[in-house]
Amino acid sequence: MMELKVQSAREQESINWHLASHGVPKSLHCLCLKLAEEYAVNAMARSHLPPPEYVSRLTDPSFHHVVLLTDNVLAASVVISSTVQHSANPEKLVFHIVTDKKTYIPMNAWFAINPIKSAAVEVKGLHQYDWSHEVNVHVKEMLEIHRLIWSHYNDNLRNANFQHEGVNRRSLEALTPSCLSLLNHLRIYIPELFPDLNKIVFLDEDVVVQHDMSSLWELDLNKKVVGAVVDSWCGDNCCPGKKYKDYLNFSYPIISSNFDHDRCVWLYGVNVFDLEAWRRVKITTNYHKWLKHNLNFGMELWQPGVHPPALLAFEGQVHPIDPSWHVGGLGYRPPQAHSIKMLGDAAVLHFSGPAKPWLDIGFPELRSLWNRHVNFSDKFIRKCRILG
Repeated sequence: MMELKVQSAREQESINWHLASHGVPKSLHCLCLKLAEEYAVNAMARSHLPPPEYVSRLTDPSFHHVVLLTDNVLAASVVISSTVQHSANPEKLVFHIVTDKKTYIPMNAWFAINPIKSAAVEVKGLHQYDWSHEVNVHVKEMLEIHRLIWSHYNDNLRNANFQHEGVNRRSLEALTPSCLSLLNHLRIYIPELFPDLNKIVFLDEDVVVQHDMSSLWELDLNKKVVGAVVDSWCGDNCCPGKKYKDYLNFSYPIISSNFDHDRCVWLYGVNVFDLEAWRRVKITTNYHKWLKHNLNFGMELWQPGVHPPALLAFEGQVHPIDPSWHVGGLGYRPPQAHSIKMLGDAAVLHFSGPAKPWLDIGFPELRSLWNRHVNFSDKFIRKCRILG
């Protein structure tokens, strides 16, 4: 009976962890509301971004273009603040923030009343894009297929009886709301979002930059589409992320005959994209082909999420970059004593996983690495009681 109680407690812990990981903290919700109020009464908060003198930089290939797709104002501020702080040439940086309609006003207000010195910041809502009918149709089709995959997986989970704690937690993780997030899935449409750009660095919202990143824009990708960390920083026979078998269903020949189940996946979060090469080899078209394959196979080819179909679409188009550029998984586990130096050496820390640093379940020993880039003296931060 005691063993059953322990097992039940562990399962409940997994469910509570899952729920806590995708809630929106009251403080972050408050921040958006306060910024929206400021937008309504303060002309400066309504200023168009970037200022007129920086507009020409938005499509200038001589500048370093950074893309963020996010609806988290505080997280976006940390990404940009940390990047600028450690940049050798902050005046060359151009940040492109793409957000949804509901977050556009608070996002614009934040960066309008907290301007970034030297660097240019563009804030654009999805409602401000004038895409062709064809692109709109494809985006809707993509979202619908991802919704079907998520629903199918959810139904299977409800009917299953998991006895293994690890399997249960992984299954719950695949059902997070981010699996259905429009902003998350739109990363496959970056060339359409930025038709005038040819090379960009993509950063996830849950990263902190610790070193100058200028050399990423000079990186030769050897005609590949994406530069990403693949090799291990965690020792021999260890993947910095997961393996293909953790995402894909190798019981189907269309997967097993084309991919190695024991291969390490490349990591999202800190990526260099050659958009010219992306358009040339038609990555987005290939992505949609795999989505249709999954429909034809009863939505059984992969788990819900952004990463699995990207692994398939970018196959053969990944250029490995040095592992020190990107240390991820900091939202899954606290660091071990021997890895503290590794965290200090990393160019970018990625809090991938459920324990985001802005959540109560974030690891205290890691939260300080993120908090140091939050301006706790800001009046909106104080009003909303966002504490370090």
